[in-house]
Amino acid sequence: MKHPTLIGIAMALCAAALWGTTGTAQTFVSAQASPYWIGALRLAIGSVFFAACLLVGRAGHFAGGQGLRTVWRWALLAGTAVAIYNLSFFAGVKATGVAVGTGVAIGSGPVWVGLLEALFNRQAPRPVWWLGTALAVAGISFMMMAGGADAQVNVAGLGLCLLAGLSYASYTIVSKHLVGLTTPTMATFLVFSVAAVMAVPVAALVSPPWVNSAATWWMVTYLGVVVTGVAYLLFSHALRRVSAATCVTLTLAEPVTAFVLAIVVVGEQPGTLAYGGLALVLLGLLCVVWGETRPQAAGSLP
Repeated sequence: MKHPTLIGIAMALCAAALWGTTGTAQTFVSAQASPYWIGALRLAIGSVFFAACLLVGRAGHFAGGQGLRTVWRWALLAGTAVAIYNLSFFAGVKATGVAVGTGVAIGSGPVWVGLLEALFNRQAPRPVWWLGTALAVAGISFMMMAGGADAQVNVAGLGLCLLAGLSYASYTIVSKHLVGLTTPTMATFLVFSVAAVMAVPVAALVSPPWVNSAATWWMVTYLGVVVTGVAYLLFSHALRRVSAATCVTLTLAEPVTAFVLAIVVVGEQPGTLAYGGLALVLLGLLCVVWGETRPQAAGSLP
């Protein structure tokens, strides 16, 4: 039946929409707030959110009789990937600028996951997925290029952004396996607990003291509970219903949300290139959705 697939697609798109509110939320706090602390604290708050969900729902069982040691092994891998993603993304964006850094990190994620699936699962995504992903990535590139002139040629920064994309892809593939061993709530709790334990000490070492104000705490709480907690819980549920490659490509809808919020909330006025990029992203996402919901006959290309 297609219904579970459509539900998974809707969950992935909702997660992307919530992730797309990150940039707008950060515009309401002081520029002195360390991005490393923001990334680390949102992981910690997200972990507390997942713990609360476990207590309320009592969703702590393991599927298929898998032991705690096996689950923790996968959770450690996924948590490490999340921690590396947060730290490399913020460092890369700081070095290259928001437009280029975000475009490289987000745009490379689907390409990495397609290559990883082909390498480890011996099953490359379908051609229609590659077509839709290429259109969406090209659209994001146009939207980022039209966004401003903050780009800087920084090889190390670009490398960090590519590492962020690889880390996100790795997290997705590992989590795809992890949610088959335990519940999505338990999986996200374990993964983000590991990530927070790694990220908070790093933030303390490389960042200035946290800007302790009501605005920064409201913002980081929103990022932890909604953008991390609710969004990643939706994403984990989606991984049970659709392929990892499709989930990652669907999250390219994140810049679409950011684009709309920049117009409605921030008051920006994008140019023609940005709107053209938006159209390409939407067309690419439609291709991916069509490919995921269409039955694959033996020997057929799509």
